[in-house]
Amino acid sequence: MDKTHDLIENLIQTNSIILFIKGSRALPQCGFSRTVVHIFDLMQIPYVTFNVLENGDIRQGIKSYSNWPTIPQVYIDKEFIGGADIITTLYQEGKLQEKIEKVLAH
Repeated sequence: MDKTHDLIENLIQTNSIILFIKGSRALPQCGFSRTVVHIFDLMQIPYVTFNVLENGDIRQGIKSYSNWPTIPQVYIDKEFIGGADIITTLYQEGKLQEKIEKVLAH
């Protein structure tokens, strides 16, 4: 599990915005992942996705890493933000855009 934790940590540390999703950015494999990808595409900002369906260790490991039971999981500037419901709410309130603007300004 330590290797998995280290890999997750490295992915989060090296990507300003990373979405751990089921499927790919081009073809999300669940509705919640599709929602999160759609929101980030609407904002037209650079981000990276990681397909947890291709790595069972990370699929389980990300849940214990964040202490969050579901996927997708969104990290912005090394901070766990939440899943689809939280991202949708933050986007609708304009708070997601504010958070991302701060990251992109660095």
